[in-house]
Amino acid sequence: MPLKLSLKPGERFVLNGAVVQNGDRRAVLVLQNKASVLREKDIMQEEDVQTPARRIYFPVMMMYLDEGNAEKYYGEFVQRMTEFMGVIANPDVLADCVDISKHCMEREYYKALMLCRKLIEYENERLGYVPSGLSAGGDAG
Repeated sequence: MPLKLSLKPGERFVLNGAVVQNGDRRAVLVLQNKASVLREKDIMQEEDVQTPARRIYFPVMMMYLDEGNAEKYYGEFVQRMTEFMGVIANPDVLADCVDISKHCMEREYYKALMLCRKLIEYENERLGYVPSGLSAGGDAG
């Protein structure tokens, strides 16, 4: 099933590890086969990894973008997820954590990333954290 990306002027995204930037006009790209794609707004920089939920998101993002080295990031993901689940009592959030872990084990990293956004939203609501990058809401590519 093709993936259709509608891009704003100047919008950047990562396609199979390459950073690509749209020109000065709106554009639509249609990807005909499976590829790792993340929009600029979904890309977290290492310096923005400052909260527990973000410490989960980042290694999942890296597994998605660099699947060949996923094992390198998986240990960090497991450690951070274990820590997070150890302090959370909300059953819905814990269920999301279990689902994220399942998706990671099945190498469905994009699905895991989208659920990680829910953890970030939950955390933002509780902590009042306003990040400099990666918005809590929004659509994904």
